[in-house]
Amino acid sequence: MEKEIENEEKKFDNDKVVKLIIIGCGQRGYVYSRYAIERPNRLKIVAVCDPIKFRRDSLGLEFGLPTNMIFENWKDIISMDDKIADAVLIATPDQLHCEPAIAFANKKYHLLVEKPLAITEKDCERITAACKLNKVMLSVCHVLRYSPVNIKIKQLIDSGLIGEVLNIQHLEPVGYYHHAHSYVRGNWRNLSTSTFMLLAKSCHDLDLIHYFMGGRKCKKLSSFGSLTYFKKEKKPIEAGKSTRCVQCPIIRECPYSAQKIYLEHYPWKRDVLVPDKEPTKENVRLAIEDGPYGRCVYESDNDVVDQQVVNLEFEGGALSSFSMVAFTESMCVRKIRIFGSMGQLECNNGYDIIYDDFRFGDKEIFKPPVIQNTKMSNHGAADYYLMRSFVYAVSENDPTQILSGPDDTLASHKLVFESEKSRLKNTVLSF
Repeated sequence: MEKEIENEEKKFDNDKVVKLIIIGCGQRGYVYSRYAIERPNRLKIVAVCDPIKFRRDSLGLEFGLPTNMIFENWKDIISMDDKIADAVLIATPDQLHCEPAIAFANKKYHLLVEKPLAITEKDCERITAACKLNKVMLSVCHVLRYSPVNIKIKQLIDSGLIGEVLNIQHLEPVGYYHHAHSYVRGNWRNLSTSTFMLLAKSCHDLDLIHYFMGGRKCKKLSSFGSLTYFKKEKKPIEAGKSTRCVQCPIIRECPYSAQKIYLEHYPWKRDVLVPDKEPTKENVRLAIEDGPYGRCVYESDNDVVDQQVVNLEFEGGALSSFSMVAFTESMCVRKIRIFGSMGQLECNNGYDIIYDDFRFGDKEIFKPPVIQNTKMSNHGAADYYLMRSFVYAVSENDPTQILSGPDDTLASHKLVFESEKSRLKNTVLSF
């Protein structure tokens, strides 16, 4: 297995080093920058930009950048006479994607944009149009397309193994603590400061359904969902009048306790609590006492849904159902079942594909090889494979290496926008 992975990797070594600018040095910008650490023969970070000094300086220092290549405002890069890189990663907050994306496309930079592409359908159209006009590549971080398990599923579908795809069931288990962090206390909790939940969290899930359906046009859809639990009327009586976890009498038994999440069980989000300093336990403790991440989950200003379903009908009558659920032990490990006329495929752990053959009653388990020596292991190492694909596409000037180009990206984003319209209007939409 290791030899197979090693041989596969050699195909992407071409003695060309792509130069990349990172706009947004938060969690996603940091994760994608790991590719330059692990594969310096393929990617070089030449500039970073972030309004928070600690973040931009920390990342700039790691890559040995001179001070004139560490920026507070991306517009200062745009104002430079000459291009300083081949491509740019836009990893700013969702609502701040559009303006820099168009500006860098107009300067002939290839674009890698964290999902969602933008928070309105019009802005998505503007970005894709700018990329086409300037003949630059656009890759949106629909990481699910790049995981080895989903690539294998797509290959099996396209091979005709299960016959005609007739039904897809897809579940995104957000994770109870992850939802509390990001969508109750965090940056994506409120429509007025970010965007709706389906776009922020699940746009690449609907994109994956679109991908597996082979681009068949959606003819009809409906969606339901609401903020069902994380609100004041659901607050346990035992919690009393406390509005912060540190004051709460049930801090030990509450599953959403900030102290449990950030100081005991799940330290992976600590840097978000203190983006302007080192995420030491003491700094995190102070942030829980005073900042938004220490608020009671029943007393926050969140208004995005905590569960949602989308039902879709495609050309030819194929159907799909998607569920996004906050209340799960598993975090973001998708579960999918694809039913065809001659067999079915199922994956519940992100790694193993169970195939059942209707014709002969056979069962087989496919285990696609996954790179192990990477810190970019999220989404079944899809973060790594996304970067590999984009960097290689730029180095070879070959957009076919990108699995979600502008037209496909726009089509799947429109499914998300239409789904939200259906939810808000409480109606079935036909196209």
